[in-house]
Amino acid sequence: MRFTYHYNWYFGWNIVAFATLLTTLTVGMRMGIGSFFLPLLKDLKFTPSSLSTVIAIGMICYGIAMPLAGYLVNKLGTKFVLLLGTSIILLSSIWTIYATTLIIFMLAFGVTLSIGLAFTSSITFTPILSRWFTRQRGMALFFLSAGSMAGIAIMTPLFNYTIAQLGWRQTLLGYALLFTLIAVPSTLLTINDQAPAHSDLLPPNNATPSASTAIPAPDALQTNYQNLRQVFASLAFWQICLGLFACGFSMNLLGVHGVPMLIDHHFTSIASSFGIGLIGLVAIFSSLMLGRLADKVAKQTLLALIYFVRGIGFFALVTVIAPWQLYLVAIIGGLVWSGSVALSSAILADIYGPKLVGILFGWAFLGHQIGATLSSWLGGWAYEHYHSHWFAFASATILLLLAAVISFFITPSPCQSP
Repeated sequence: MRFTYHYNWYFGWNIVAFATLLTTLTVGMRMGIGSFFLPLLKDLKFTPSSLSTVIAIGMICYGIAMPLAGYLVNKLGTKFVLLLGTSIILLSSIWTIYATTLIIFMLAFGVTLSIGLAFTSSITFTPILSRWFTRQRGMALFFLSAGSMAGIAIMTPLFNYTIAQLGWRQTLLGYALLFTLIAVPSTLLTINDQAPAHSDLLPPNNATPSASTAIPAPDALQTNYQNLRQVFASLAFWQICLGLFACGFSMNLLGVHGVPMLIDHHFTSIASSFGIGLIGLVAIFSSLMLGRLADKVAKQTLLALIYFVRGIGFFALVTVIAPWQLYLVAIIGGLVWSGSVALSSAILADIYGPKLVGILFGWAFLGHQIGATLSSWLGGWAYEHYHSHWFAFASATILLLLAAVISFFITPSPCQSP
């Protein structure tokens, strides 16, 4: 493979760098919707429940587009899907800024933009990174989590600032233009689906490994699953899906309703957005630590720990009454905020192999987005009817604790070929 190694630099890390940057932008928009929530209510005169419904529809469209993205990556390649997704993001953003009715806004912002973001999300990068990395697969996929956390840490306060200075329409258009300027040239220059046969197990001099130098693949968990029917019949796949459901429920509840919840609890908008952003800021660095652990300890155990601590932190977040308490909870929560998606995709690759991981991760992530859809709607509906965020945030705590127990017992079962 040409350009695989250059002066001991593995080309796969170039793909990781681009994937991390683009994930920062996609997750930044998906998780930064809370910054747009109140300005949209004021400008477009929507009710909280109607806007929450639009966002919920966007979440489910985002999830439904995931398996489609995985399928298109397998059939047409990563480069095609990324360029298609970028085009959709640009066109849907332009459509959104001219929307004046709820239906048009739902179609532009809720449906079309969500599909574009799904096509440029981690689901598109997971197959190519799983092929380019074997020995350091956990670390490579964790960089996607680092990008996700950077999206929360950087984009949430940035959106708050630009919306206050320029308005939500100019902010959305500027985002789409910046995304296009970054995504198009980077996709053309870095994306290569033809990974070397031995991925990152190649010797530094890029020589073809001989029988004496070749390093065996570490996919010890992988069994002989041959098709989707066998995978869907396995318990491990559904355990991962249930964990991702809780992950999506909690993360998007925080992304959509976290800032409004904190403002309702008498925090300023600046303190609220900084507290949410601080979670992502801490998680940028913690994800690198977790990425190293993912290649050294049992991924199932680490995933269970992440869900457990996150569940406790979610409960603490709605009980804080002072800014220093908010920031302390944010720091602790940030230590385990990343990693659940990366670990889930890595476990899928370990058990079922890189060939199926794109489609499987797409279907598993649909569970994530079903949870995201439910929490996006529930947060607005529960507050409108009960004037409290406790119901939605307590539900997230319970789901995360259940996910911790389920993830701890993920065990692949050998599958016999038909």
